[in-house]
Amino acid sequence: MEAPALRIFPEEQFRAACRELDQPTPAAEGPWQLLVESMGVRIYRLHDEQSGLYEYKIFGGLADCSPKRCVDVYMDLDFRKQWDQYVKELHEKTYDGENVIYWEVKYPFPLSNRDYVYIRECREMDVAGRKVWVVLARSVSVPQCPEKPGIIRVKNYKQSLAIESDGKTGSKVYMYYFDNPGGMIPSWLVNWAAKLSSFLVLFFKFLTNSLD
Repeated sequence: MEAPALRIFPEEQFRAACRELDQPTPAAEGPWQLLVESMGVRIYRLHDEQSGLYEYKIFGGLADCSPKRCVDVYMDLDFRKQWDQYVKELHEKTYDGENVIYWEVKYPFPLSNRDYVYIRECREMDVAGRKVWVVLARSVSVPQCPEKPGIIRVKNYKQSLAIESDGKTGSKVYMYYFDNPGGMIPSWLVNWAAKLSSFLVLFFKFLTNSLD
């Protein structure tokens, strides 16, 4: 008998991601501000005055890409290394029974590269008869993955993704992203770096271009 899948995120976090698919996009006068709209994707950001950083929410759709295909691309680390030019190193290993991902991101000179150590979990949810795929990820501290000289460890990273059918041949997508890249760099560059390493735009651009 096959062992049940390891559950590493609370059920409510998956349900919360699903609910975002039914939420109206943030109001223009609200705290979430529209950053960019392109290729049917709207990216919003929320500024935290204390840290100077932003949280991001992304709403969009892909007319000719099924939810399963979106999830397969998103979860495939080896495939990502073929098209994401900012990946320096990316792999998944098991430590003490838990799958952990190590990800090093190339930053432009003279900045130091950043790396991430995180866990993620993908579930196929049934939401009132609708099939929704949800992926959650967050940074973790793992003794077997110590910090490397010359590379800054991103210790506060979290992301969620929810995808369902648009009722036709495409997908409806929601994504949330936050990280603190650390280091002594200007706040405007910190937020540029966050957008870069998050692959918010890269993910959608790749899926769109791959259908051409």
